[in-house]
Amino acid sequence: MNEFWNQRYAEKEWVYGQNPNLYFKKFIDSNKPGTLLLPADGEGRNSVYAATKGWQVDAFDFSEVARKRALDFADSKKEKIKFELKDIQNFKAGKKYDAVALIYVHLPQVLRKSFHKEIYESIKPGGFLVLEAFAKEQLGFDSGGPKDLELLYDAPLLCSDFPFLHLLSCEQVESNLNEGPYHQGKAALLRMIGQRL
Repeated sequence: MNEFWNQRYAEKEWVYGQNPNLYFKKFIDSNKPGTLLLPADGEGRNSVYAATKGWQVDAFDFSEVARKRALDFADSKKEKIKFELKDIQNFKAGKKYDAVALIYVHLPQVLRKSFHKEIYESIKPGGFLVLEAFAKEQLGFDSGGPKDLELLYDAPLLCSDFPFLHLLSCEQVESNLNEGPYHQGKAALLRMIGQRL
């Protein structure tokens, strides 16, 4: 799997574009900057954008190619981000953050549940979780995402993963994606913002 992502990120074109995810951008633009964790942030489009808005960013990905591209991207924008080479399977909550963003982080059930538990523990009291992912209905579209139903999400599943979050919004929408060559066209998306009280 690691080899797959290294090869994808080694392509000349930006895999998901250089602009941030729009749902994530809206959150970043409308909240006071603080500390932010971005797991599986690929080439750093979301990390670098948050840094330009004053957020202190910790990010990671398991692809060394992606990490290098993310750090080069940050340098080109004269921004500082901390971007580590790390696998989701080995992630343990250490530091606590004002916000954690999971943007298209799709995982098999057992790993998803244990990872989401660690993510919850990474959020400060009063802090936020921002999540956008493909819904199960995405199988009907060819705009990106996993082709395995088990790796796609629905609202009850996410609510059961984060039972102690106060949900500020949770919705499934159809939207047109325009995020680099691999996220193009109509998509079924789940969007959630929760707060740890």
